[in-house]
Amino acid sequence: MKLFSFLVFLLFSFNQISAQDYNAVIKEADRLEAIPDEKAALEKFKEALKLQPTSLYALTKTSELYCRVGGREKSTKVRDEYYATAQTYAKTALRLYPTSDEANVAMAFSIAKTLLLKSGKEKIIAVKELKSYGDKAVDQNPRNFKAWHVLGKWNYEVSNLNAFERTAVKIIYGGLPAASFKNSIMYYEKAKSLAPLFTLNYLELAKAYHKNDDDTKALSLLNYLLTIKNQTEDDPRIKAEAQRLIKDWM
Repeated sequence: MKLFSFLVFLLFSFNQISAQDYNAVIKEADRLEAIPDEKAALEKFKEALKLQPTSLYALTKTSELYCRVGGREKSTKVRDEYYATAQTYAKTALRLYPTSDEANVAMAFSIAKTLLLKSGKEKIIAVKELKSYGDKAVDQNPRNFKAWHVLGKWNYEVSNLNAFERTAVKIIYGGLPAASFKNSIMYYEKAKSLAPLFTLNYLELAKAYHKNDDDTKALSLLNYLLTIKNQTEDDPRIKAEAQRLIKDWM
């Protein structure tokens, strides 16, 4: 009996120490991401997963950072490997937490990252999956700004399909749900209302307004975007693209 009690005590103590270690690693990962030092943050989130392999937060953050860091890789081979790894972590999160809005968003983001790299049937399949995960995320949490951004992206991409891709949609799926640049604007605006400092959303929203023949609004959004303090390592690139678009659309 004493031996059993001792083993229970050891197990309890180990779990307590493990939880403390996990929390410390997560805190450091969050700090590094905020600096931002996203590669270092990514390594810390992976370290956290060694302590708690089923952590939803660590799984989704790891997937998200693989997307962001991978997008800055100059080698297309390395970039694609990052995106594939991001999707692996997202799939794990979704398998463990199928009703989680964050798991569905992580999956949608990993798909969106590869969307523009695809063509033909592959692109159509990716577009269809993107909406599915976005819808599920919004259903689970209507205040998830990333989920609304995903739906904005879906409407934009479907509205921007070329003639060949539109034909492929009809052949493969018999068509897709109605999409428009106006709907894209509506969803991006919803994301903006929930996260007014989300720079990527401003850029994508401006593009949607441009496609909807409202360059006055598009330029206003881009100019405001340039005033937002950088929060991620992608922000300088996003602002550089905004500056280029301002010149093109003026």
